[in-house]
Amino acid sequence: MLTGLSIRDIVLIDKLVLSFTDGLNVLTGETGAGKSILLDSLGLALGARADRALVRQGAERGVVSASFSVAKSHPACRKLDDMAVDHGDGELVLKRQITADGRSRAWVNDEPVSQGLLADIATSLVEIHGQHDDRGLLDASAHRSLLDQFADAHDAVAAVGTAYLDLVEARKEEAALREAMAESRRDEEYIRHAVTELDALAPEEDEEQTLADRRALMMQGEKAAQDLAEFQQTLSANEGVDATVRGVLRRMSRLGDELSSVLAPATEALDRAAEELAIADQELARVLDGLSFNPTELDQVEERLFEYRRLARKHNCQPGDLPALRAQFSGQLENIDGGEAALAVAVEKVSAAMAAYTKAVGALSAKRTAACGELDRLVNAELAPLKLEKATFRTSITTLDAREWGEFGAEKVVFEVKTNVGSSFGPMVKVASGGELARFILALKVVLSKNTTPAAMVFDEVDRGIGGATASAVGERLKRLSKGSQLLVVTHSPQVAALGDTQFQISKMDVGDHTLTQVAELSPDRRREEIARMLAGAEVTEAARAAAEQLLSA
Repeated sequence: MLTGLSIRDIVLIDKLVLSFTDGLNVLTGETGAGKSILLDSLGLALGARADRALVRQGAERGVVSASFSVAKSHPACRKLDDMAVDHGDGELVLKRQITADGRSRAWVNDEPVSQGLLADIATSLVEIHGQHDDRGLLDASAHRSLLDQFADAHDAVAAVGTAYLDLVEARKEEAALREAMAESRRDEEYIRHAVTELDALAPEEDEEQTLADRRALMMQGEKAAQDLAEFQQTLSANEGVDATVRGVLRRMSRLGDELSSVLAPATEALDRAAEELAIADQELARVLDGLSFNPTELDQVEERLFEYRRLARKHNCQPGDLPALRAQFSGQLENIDGGEAALAVAVEKVSAAMAAYTKAVGALSAKRTAACGELDRLVNAELAPLKLEKATFRTSITTLDAREWGEFGAEKVVFEVKTNVGSSFGPMVKVASGGELARFILALKVVLSKNTTPAAMVFDEVDRGIGGATASAVGERLKRLSKGSQLLVVTHSPQVAALGDTQFQISKMDVGDHTLTQVAELSPDRRREEIARMLAGAEVTEAARAAAEQLLSA
């Protein structure tokens, strides 16, 4: 609910603070008194384009604040949560400032926001309806969602959206698989040849380094073997060094017990030396045995090492990468050979997703088709009392080409009217005149409001060009709309004004050398006088006052 509007230095308003209530709030006043200024000010707070011409002459800046009280679960609060902007207990203040040089700033609850975010939040707070409004009911792109609301098709719309996303995902998966298969097939001959070569080599981890070390060892082995053989021969000459040491140990042991303690350190050292010499002799023999090779083995090692390095150069990688490359190419071949089966699964998945989507679209289309007949019947029933008895309303549903189907289904929905028998149907905004358009909007709003929880609604001169019974019919429908909601209605009709729960009078007055617009909430006596003025014109008569009293009593 719009609880308050504060305006400072906008056009003819120097300072104004208004409070609004639930139900029907009517704003009346003579032509030119400043009703449009009030609506322009509200529009500024709701994120409309800022025009520096709105700043009051002589002022540096104009400021407008609109206060709202909403539930914490309101869509505006959820949007503010997403932006990390505090919304307290559902008390929102939308504020806009425009300077004389055209610069504009916006706030929500004193937090700076962009004009776009301000306008986005405001769309869920206030609906403005008038003959020049190009949003809401006159925006054809919104007609489909309005029909869905009337049809209570929320679950059906959600089902279509989910099925559509599943279909898109399945199609992406199929396309990615086809692309991967096509890429693999382009290089299939190369990959198969590479796998054949790599399989023949059967590379193993770190084998190339092992081969290189083995080759180097074998190439140096012959000379090293000669030297080591000489070393071994020297150590084993005259029965060997270890045998000599063992002989000395035997002779020392025969010298007698009296020298044993004295010779013990030497005996132990010689014993250890003999053991180490035996181990050294064994290791030399092992190394010599390892160095023994034949030229055929060297050729085999060199040939395998050459093949390692040739394939590494060919594939522009390190020799150690060949095992991983072999696995990669083998995987690509598996994709090629098994791709058809995987593709068949993906195609089946797309087919199933398409069937589910088509079924969901069909269910939603049936709901829309059934609802449009009822919507047309109810709206057309509202037209005759609104002096549109020759007019006809219809909901045009056009089935889109299958390529244009999307997350909202398969139809384009447009509200169309014709205003005379024999004329053609067309969009409301093109067919209806200004006054007719406002009444079409009112008729639609009355019907659609049964299935929606409306925001605060503003109607700008919906009763223009009508009077008498038609004005009463307009007023009755506005009153109906205001039950459980909030309406602000700018009106010239006394029949409409008399039905208001609260009435504001907009007037001009001269203050010094300035003309200012003022707005006052009317007491019961002043309200009767204002309605009498609306009935009588320039001179208010007792008859007019009596008629005003009758309207208010009724």
